[in-house]
Amino acid sequence: MTGYIDAHHHLWDLSAVHYPWLMAQGVPRFFGDPTPIQRNYLLDEFSSDARRHGVGASVHIQVGAEDPLTEATWVDQVAQSNPEWSLVQVAFCDLTAPDRSDQLDRLSALPSVRGVRQIVGRAPSEDAQTGTGALIENPRFLEGLQEIGERGLSFDLQLLPEQMPAMARVLEQTPTTQIALCHAGSPHDRSREGLQQWQESLFQLSELPNVTCKLSGLGMFDHTWTPDRIAPIVQTCLDQFGPSRLMFGSNFPVDSLYSDYARLFTSLHGLIPKDARKDVFHETARGFYNIA
Repeated sequence: MTGYIDAHHHLWDLSAVHYPWLMAQGVPRFFGDPTPIQRNYLLDEFSSDARRHGVGASVHIQVGAEDPLTEATWVDQVAQSNPEWSLVQVAFCDLTAPDRSDQLDRLSALPSVRGVRQIVGRAPSEDAQTGTGALIENPRFLEGLQEIGERGLSFDLQLLPEQMPAMARVLEQTPTTQIALCHAGSPHDRSREGLQQWQESLFQLSELPNVTCKLSGLGMFDHTWTPDRIAPIVQTCLDQFGPSRLMFGSNFPVDSLYSDYARLFTSLHGLIPKDARKDVFHETARGFYNIA
């Protein structure tokens, strides 16, 4: 093993790419107040923190740029300019767009692109306004998922537990498309009943062999999390997916709103059994995202 892999993080250079959601002033978000991260977050800063814990490669996930192709091109330039750090990316594509295939052609021409993400669900309050949950019933979305599988691209799936049963029926029709479930399926209700409902809904996705799960973003719905409070989530994911379909992601710098990289990494590392760490922190992501 050459080093751990962080399978979910973001970078941004605010002079190169514009992120409307990030730079909005006075707009409350489910993940907290973005003011502390309204600044450049570049590979040097991220990799410096990550290297201290044996991380030597990572996966950049698209993060709501005004111009998604500009973001993907910038990330690709970062990857090519820093060969000592293995950086691949998941870019944005609107799978329902009339020019979907043209978008995918342009993205596929970038050597660092491994997959795409189009968010289905963020948080109940925000989804009621954005309407992104309608993607699940859109036949163009299903066709897009099938097309990216045919192209050898993966799909990063971010949604809520309430959306999982319907999404599972969609994914049953895309068996050759590899799916990465972001943020453990966003268990936003951390009550006993909420976690039970999440666990039952998650099972419908974990039964699908082409779905892999990320242990990432667990602080977004519990800003004062502790290892003990996230332990049941980690254990459920281990039980349902197994180490070979589970991978670590920091979700930095968003999760830096709740802890530093050291606390996040060591907490998750400590919750994973020793014999499962090679898979969760390296092998699963290496294989899923084809990281050299």
